[in-house]
Amino acid sequence: MDFKRLSLCMIVKDEEAFIEKCLNSTKGVVDEIIIVDTGSSDRTVEICKSFGAEVYEFPWNNSFADARNYGFERATGDWILWMDADEQVDASDVYKMRDILYSDEDILSIHLINYYGERPEPEKTFDIAHTRLLRNHKGFKFQGKIHEMLNAEEVLTVPEDGMTIKHVPIKIHHYGYLDSVTKNKKKFERNITMLEEELKQEDHSPWINYHIAAEYYGQEEYSKAFDHVNKSIRDFLMRLQTPPSLLYRLKYSILISTGSIDGAWPSIEKACVLYPDYVDLHFYKGIILYMKDMHKEALEAFDLCLEMGEANIEYLTQKGMGTFQALHYKGCCFEKLGQIEEAARCYAMAASQSKTFHSPVEALRSLLPKHQDLFSPLTEDCEDETLIAKALNLNSPKK
Repeated sequence: MDFKRLSLCMIVKDEEAFIEKCLNSTKGVVDEIIIVDTGSSDRTVEICKSFGAEVYEFPWNNSFADARNYGFERATGDWILWMDADEQVDASDVYKMRDILYSDEDILSIHLINYYGERPEPEKTFDIAHTRLLRNHKGFKFQGKIHEMLNAEEVLTVPEDGMTIKHVPIKIHHYGYLDSVTKNKKKFERNITMLEEELKQEDHSPWINYHIAAEYYGQEEYSKAFDHVNKSIRDFLMRLQTPPSLLYRLKYSILISTGSIDGAWPSIEKACVLYPDYVDLHFYKGIILYMKDMHKEALEAFDLCLEMGEANIEYLTQKGMGTFQALHYKGCCFEKLGQIEEAARCYAMAASQSKTFHSPVEALRSLLPKHQDLFSPLTEDCEDETLIAKALNLNSPKK
């Protein structure tokens, strides 16, 4: 068997806070490190060279694709793994890469775990399958100045029913969406400027309006976000293409955030028909039904979410929508329907599945003074664990 070589390709600028942990996570597995530096003024280049990386200077020209392709052109391995500096390969998965290099595929996706919020927490993530491993010298390159995408459909033979990229069980943790990182790097200002420049191009991709919408959504500028996501949907339809699932996820997230339920119902059902195996859309449907006081129908939607779970990462999936968040809202529905014991049990199940999602514990504490018959002899200042355990056992046979 011929020995296959793996090249790690990255573009960086002022990443001394992250780069060492990133490179350590691939140490001993990659055979070559290609770093394209776009103008660092800190210790980034020094740290990269300490790992034996080949560092190339690339004057920034407002194109992430050009910078990444510059690195690809200098990679000599049989395969390329591309990463960002604020990512790390999971320690339990990294050595699986050696076997994967002998795959018959030309491109492979991994499990990308995107953390959000104040700090990295396993229950505050968005998960998705992301193409990160590709065979070198096949013509793969990035397109688009910002939010660049691989030209996989150009390189591969795509069947009539669409392209399917094989997923491999390797996790990469991404910390770039944490609050502290996005604020420190002023990503919004940079991204919105670049995206608006792209929008001026007559042949701009329908994705540009989506990415602008996502930027405004992150700033809670919902009116602008809604306008741009609708333009993106329209642009895809004008090209006779089905709008990708991400667009509908963002659209209904905006409508729920603004309380625009009349605008969300019943059109959410059409989105669920388009993407029947996307748990996040069904969760949003449940939220919309709950806000319309259609509690029995909402229960059905949340039950479907729990049945679907969160294993399908072909879609961008928020942690909890097929588990603890769906359980919590089941509890809300039961409480509205006057089924307090069932509500308490759902809240307790939700709380037992997440230590960082506090809403179900707060709901249980709200029930405690009004329904002492269920929780007796507990007091309002009892430990959360005691409260949850009591609620979980509400349906146990009475002695």
